Amino acid sequence: MTSILLQRALLPIAVSAALLTGCGPQQQTTPAPQPAVVVQQQTESDKANALFEQIFMAQVKRNPLLQTRLGIKDDYDKWHDLSDEHYQASLQLARQHLAMLQAIDVSKLDDNSRVSYLLMQQDLQQELDDAKWQLYSYPVNQMSGTHSRVPSVLINQHSISSESDAKAYIARLNAVPKLFSQLQQQLQARAEAGIIAPAFVFPHVISASENVIKGAPFDEGPDSTLLADFSSKVAKLNLNEHASKLLIDEAKVALLTSVKPAYSSLINYLQTLQQKAGNLDGVWRFKDGDAFYNNALKRTTTTNLSASEIHQLGLDEVARIHSEMRAIMQKTGFDGDLKAFFNFMQTDEQFYYPDTEEGKAAYLADATAVIDHMRSRLNELFLVTPKAEMIVKAVEPFREQSAGKAFYQQPSMDGSRPGIYYANLYRMSDMPKYEQEALAYHEGIPGHHMQLAIAQELEDMPKFRRFGGYTAYIEGWGLYTELLPKEIGLYQDPYSDFGRLAMELWRACRLVVDTGIHAKKWSREEAIQYLLDNTPNTPTAIEKAIERYIVMPSQATAYKIGMIKIIELREKAKTALGDKFDIRAFHDVVLKNGAVPLDVLEQLVDEYIAATKA
Repeated sequence: MTSILLQRALLPIAVSAALLTGCGPQQQTTPAPQPAVVVQQQTESDKANALFEQIFMAQVKRNPLLQTRLGIKDDYDKWHDLSDEHYQASLQLARQHLAMLQAIDVSKLDDNSRVSYLLMQQDLQQELDDAKWQLYSYPVNQMSGTHSRVPSVLINQHSISSESDAKAYIARLNAVPKLFSQLQQQLQARAEAGIIAPAFVFPHVISASENVIKGAPFDEGPDSTLLADFSSKVAKLNLNEHASKLLIDEAKVALLTSVKPAYSSLINYLQTLQQKAGNLDGVWRFKDGDAFYNNALKRTTTTNLSASEIHQLGLDEVARIHSEMRAIMQKTGFDGDLKAFFNFMQTDEQFYYPDTEEGKAAYLADATAVIDHMRSRLNELFLVTPKAEMIVKAVEPFREQSAGKAFYQQPSMDGSRPGIYYANLYRMSDMPKYEQEALAYHEGIPGHHMQLAIAQELEDMPKFRRFGGYTAYIEGWGLYTELLPKEIGLYQDPYSDFGRLAMELWRACRLVVDTGIHAKKWSREEAIQYLLDNTPNTPTAIEKAIERYIVMPSQATAYKIGMIKIIELREKAKTALGDKFDIRAFHDVVLKNGAVPLDVLEQLVDEYIAATKA
């Protein structure tokens, strides 16, 4: 999103140590010679980077949730604006920003600024081009949405370090009715255009919404998720008992008079909308659905690969990985075919933690140990490591039933909040031990935390690149870093190595089922059956995954496409450089530019190869 509020015109950057001042009263004697004032000319790259900063901060100014994620508290009492007026204003500002970019002479930019210019220009142009697809989304679904974002932001990102922070939390509770009114308007606009989520989505969303308004002060149970969060945060302030009680009482009133009515109204609306939902799943069913999906694939993969090409690539990768799995199966001495081995891995108790509080605690401890050990080996693979800390947490109860298997939340800009690897321990049978190692590498170190935290900490990079992202690059890096530890001798347990392949297989299958659902008109059941036949994952995990791909068209294709490109570029550099190739230097090239489209990444690697040869 961009902002309609334009900053003042850029002023020349003053580089002298102090302002020039006039002379004092004239003296009869000859004044001492004054040192010459050296004025450094502002370069075109200086102008460009100042403009990038202006555009980025305009986007931040319009988005209170982005501010909160970055650790900025300017609009700490507000939610994001979902109105059509806000969206149209954002488009208008994108046009203005594009016009401002045209004043920059690209030929005079240094290499880094030229890349930034092209990325900024591309981002703004794509925002305008994609306006035609404004309604082609599901604002609430079982994976994410405004209904779950409210408690998630308050609990995980809205820190309370002062009484004013607590007041802002309460203000956000009181602002939920307006936010949900806008949400319902957006859902209605989509329904009128024939864009309604499939029927299976609604029970998940309704249940998650109901969970938010369970417990005190809504009923006689223990404190609700939000009240418990607010109370624990206030308790850590140095307030007297009266002041603390006053804040908690205000929060209770807000929960009862604002949050509960808003969620109740949303639930009623969703129950009505559910009656209109159908059982067709792919976006091909929408008007111009094929064009929308092809555009989504381009945005997600940052390539021009067609749905058919991606589908075939997936089939080829599935066959290759099955072959490698058979080799591991033989190493373990298993007697049977691959399908039987899958069944063994799904059902044997040795591969699962107990579905108890003790079992969940053990999973978190073991995942932390995996990451800690990997951290001790980073100097073998990287020249730079992130400064920000990282922790492992279980997904919170209010969203664990519908949330994904695992995900990562990057640290705040000021370092006050660490990076977090969230493991979903709702059903321990979905989190096998043999996948734990690869999953920890992907979400934590050297995966998402390594890449995203380093990007945030790049001092010579515009903020829009430090905090922006391209899914194919980010998720491609995550999947690549599942393989990387094997190359330095980790995955000593063959079952863990099988788990690594199982996760790569899962991403290869995504190429098949995502394009199958949205381009080849596969049903939800056909896609589920494909994963049952070709992966060792449990039926419940498979069903949840297919439902994810249905509501997030194209997103699942990013992982394998990105990984394939990174490996391809690494092999290209190895071949070209021979003995001069250094894996640490290669990773530095990949990471030190932040997230970029895959074609830009290839250009950067080509420049690294040429410079190293020289």
